[in-house]
Amino acid sequence: MKLHLKLALVAGALALAAVPGAAVAGPSYQPGGPNYHPSPSPPPPPQAKAYGKRCQELGYSKKHVQGEKGTPFSRCVKAMAQADHNPDLSGKKACKALSKKHVKGHKGTPFSRCVKGVAQMRQEEQLQQLQL
Repeated sequence: MKLHLKLALVAGALALAAVPGAAVAGPSYQPGGPNYHPSPSPPPPPQAKAYGKRCQELGYSKKHVQGEKGTPFSRCVKAMAQADHNPDLSGKKACKALSKKHVKGHKGTPFSRCVKGVAQMRQEEQLQQLQL
């Protein structure tokens, strides 16, 4: 290699090494990063329903099963919402999308746990109405 080519390569490498250092040491550099103070989230409205919490307590999986629409958890949430919004809809009809096959390690079938959850939800609503 010729000497002037070597000098040009070395000068270019030094210039590239100096550019990031100059950019970091600019006037807007804050060593601790920006100081964000997130505001606390507001509480849910009084009419909010916790269908997901109920389905979580009933032990529904959030893993997707090949060939099925949604997860068992999402189908449970949907069934709970349908049953809550339509008081004439029975728990059996609301939960018909869930499997009736027994899952090892869980009490009952996903269908029976859903029907039981709908019944508990309606019972709790009746108790709340009586207390008002």
